[in-house]
Amino acid sequence: MIENEKQLVEAIAEMREEEAFALAKAMLDRGEDPVRVLELCREAMDIVGKRFEKQEYFLPELVLAGEMLENIGAIAKPLIQEKSGGETKKRGRVLIGTVHGDLHDIGKNIVTFMLDINGFEVKDIGIDVPVAKFVEEIREFKPSVLGLSGFLTLAFDSMKETVQAIEAAGLRNQMKIMIGGGQVDEAVRTYTGADAYGSNAVAAVTLCREWIPA
Repeated sequence: MIENEKQLVEAIAEMREEEAFALAKAMLDRGEDPVRVLELCREAMDIVGKRFEKQEYFLPELVLAGEMLENIGAIAKPLIQEKSGGETKKRGRVLIGTVHGDLHDIGKNIVTFMLDINGFEVKDIGIDVPVAKFVEEIREFKPSVLGLSGFLTLAFDSMKETVQAIEAAGLRNQMKIMIGGGQVDEAVRTYTGADAYGSNAVAAVTLCREWIPA
């Protein structure tokens, strides 16, 4: 990671709001890749999330971090849309939400944002989503892909419960299920019963492209 990238990650992780925005804007003004800028934001959010789990940070820090990301995303998104040619044709439906017991939405928001600009019709149903709500939304929205997000380790049990409830409702064969979050890996994917996991937003988009061909 080059110096200005390190500075951006550190500024976000240390809650230096004005500095973080100025650094991100300067990178974008220089023509640096807006997707890379958002990826750096995600890396910073991983640090914030770990500090939250260790009780070094609390809810106000999470809220501030989310605001920083929203502000940076607001200037990065139009640039990404420009590069993609402003694609409007939707290529498939993706339902996404953070599972019950988890209030993290930073990673989910980045994935939603990236899927949207890559032409997917995305419905984000928020954070701390009960199992029954996922089942209800699947019936109504009929997605080709379901994304379950969670940062805390307790989210893994919630992901597993959600997948089991979808199976019990007879809906499992109608879609692919991907999971994502700070500590998610192949072992967690196996435990939850999901089809795949995405280590970052780009990986999530790649999975959806494979599952929903244009």
